[in-house]
Amino acid sequence: MSPMSAAIILVTVLVTSFISGIFGMAGGIIFMGVLNALVPVATAMIIHGAVQMVSNGYRAFLWRRHIDWKILRRYALGSAAAVALLFALSWRPDKHTVYLLLGLVALLVWLPKKLLDLDIQKRWQAEGAGFVVQALNTVAGVAGPLLDQFFVRTEMTRHAIVATKAVTQVLAHFVKIVFWSVPVIAAAGVEALPPWWLILAAAPLSMLGTTLGGKVLDRMSDVNFKRYMRYLVTAIGAVMLMKAAGWL
Repeated sequence: MSPMSAAIILVTVLVTSFISGIFGMAGGIIFMGVLNALVPVATAMIIHGAVQMVSNGYRAFLWRRHIDWKILRRYALGSAAAVALLFALSWRPDKHTVYLLLGLVALLVWLPKKLLDLDIQKRWQAEGAGFVVQALNTVAGVAGPLLDQFFVRTEMTRHAIVATKAVTQVLAHFVKIVFWSVPVIAAAGVEALPPWWLILAAAPLSMLGTTLGGKVLDRMSDVNFKRYMRYLVTAIGAVMLMKAAGWL
């Protein structure tokens, strides 16, 4: 990895962690798009997973008193089923497919609420969210907008939404790291994994961005939180689709 690529990745970590610190998502899509442009897909997934685990883990720690642990336990059951299926299928996308999936994932924020009666607090929905979100997160790198669909109709506060989503994403990104690391190690050994110093350098930047984003979240109303999140993610999705089509 060149010094320029490493520098771009570290700056992107800070900026996207700040965005995710506010909205609980969006930053991950941007970060995955940048990584996909700079390094091989497997390397991008592993770096993204490691940094997002730190970012989401720190965000979950900051808002730990707002986490709904019952939802997490139910979510984990669905996630386990998805993991078993993914390892059985063993399919991994190429760069263009990743951009396409990122764009489509982002556009999920416009799914009509009346079309799907999604509410993660309802019976079996946390388990369903664990299955579909884990599967998509593992092959596309992110699944924030899909996960958000399970939260937009709940009666949870913005802090509870961000905190509970963060802790579920710690699990999702851990699985992603394992899924993409296994074939890399099998083919070329541990040396082929991303450099440890890059992850080490990214960790404090991720925490700083998350902390600064949290300060903005405190000043934002629940109404503006949901409105701004939708338009931001849509713009990001449009860029990813243009990348997939080769227009950028």
